[in-house]
Amino acid sequence: MRVWSLTLGVICLITGGIWFLQGAGVIKGSFMTGQQLWLIIGILVALVGLGLAFSGLRRPARR
Repeated sequence: MRVWSLTLGVICLITGGIWFLQGAGVIKGSFMTGQQLWLIIGILVALVGLGLAFSGLRRPARR
């Protein structure tokens, strides 16, 4: 479970970061570019990903 939590956390962190940058208008070429909604969604998804990744790192390995 530890590996899955860490993997899902990293995926959410990357996805949230991309959505944040698109919402902020840094990454262009999408319908999400410059939309404040996607900026907020990106921040939330990145925070969830950070929490999952942190819990995956902190959880003791199963034997």
